[in-house]
Amino acid sequence: MTQKTGVAYQGFPSKEELASIPGVPDKDRIKKGPVACIECVQEIPCNPCEEACPFGAIEVGKPITNLPKLYQDKCTGCGNCIAACPGLAIFVVNGAKEKAEISFPYEYYPLPEKGQTVECVDRSGKVVTSGKVLRVIKSPKYDQTAVVTVEVDTEFLDIVRSIKRLGGADDE
Repeated sequence: MTQKTGVAYQGFPSKEELASIPGVPDKDRIKKGPVACIECVQEIPCNPCEEACPFGAIEVGKPITNLPKLYQDKCTGCGNCIAACPGLAIFVVNGAKEKAEISFPYEYYPLPEKGQTVECVDRSGKVVTSGKVLRVIKSPKYDQTAVVTVEVDTEFLDIVRSIKRLGGADDE
């Protein structure tokens, strides 16, 4: 019997789901600098990402249940869409530097601090590597969602999607 995978079964997208969505930039674009990576795989009525993008790089259109499409050449990697996504499914990735940079939403306390070494996790929450916090942005326009950017080895660019929650029972 084959194990079922994907958001509906595991709570995070499968490789097959990620390969079939219109919001993931190609490798060449990622190497040019910061760009949004929209890992939204569920056709639900939602479009805050489209509204948040000042460059018209994200389109949901009609019907509102369409998956968000990324126009990667219009995207500047500004990150406005990250905190706007209620599903926490948008990241900004940057593969143009010696080390990869990944920005993601973070809704836990305590927040990490710039310069701190943290345990980085994959989509399932499994620790895969350590990373260095480059910045933490907590803007009032983000409605209490902080955006954290970490630096990791480039081999983890497509893998790291958050950090291990700080101050939990495991840390004591």
